[in-house]
Amino acid sequence: MILFLFLRYFTILLFSFNSLWIFYYILTPLTIHASAFLFKFLFYTTISGNDIILNSIGININNACVAGAAFYLLFMLIFSISLQNKKRINVLLFSFLSLFVLNVLRIFLFGILYVKKFSLFDITHKFFWYFLSSLFVLLIWILTIKLFDIKEIPIYSDFKFLMKKSFFYRICKVKKLNKRR
Repeated sequence: MILFLFLRYFTILLFSFNSLWIFYYILTPLTIHASAFLFKFLFYTTISGNDIILNSIGININNACVAGAAFYLLFMLIFSISLQNKKRINVLLFSFLSLFVLNVLRIFLFGILYVKKFSLFDITHKFFWYFLSSLFVLLIWILTIKLFDIKEIPIYSDFKFLMKKSFFYRICKVKKLNKRR
């Protein structure tokens, strides 16, 4: 159990060292092509690098649009709880797929608003970027907890487990028993 705990946090640590690019490397083309696929139902659509061209209006899909950091946050949350491997894979797939679909739908919605020259585009875009994107991650995490019946609290549950295994905890437990006698 302690070995798996160590391996989980080692994985989180390993991914924290300048490896956000892995998420962007995988997610950027997927996000661009999935978004372009939806746009093709409404506009003449082409792709040029990280730009989706809609009726000759370019939309740049940058790292913030791809939301790699949000995927990384979900990754860290999932690896900071104790799960069986099969369940962890299912939780990862569900949470990543949910965030991906919501993100592509967000890009699709804002692409339409941008092309149609919606007067409040900038403020709506910033509101989504600063507030609702974090809410997406929170809601996906809460839904994941409910659907997969996750009882643990990230990091805290592991800390509690380690404390119960520690020498200090055993000494305190013995002292409590001696006081009761």
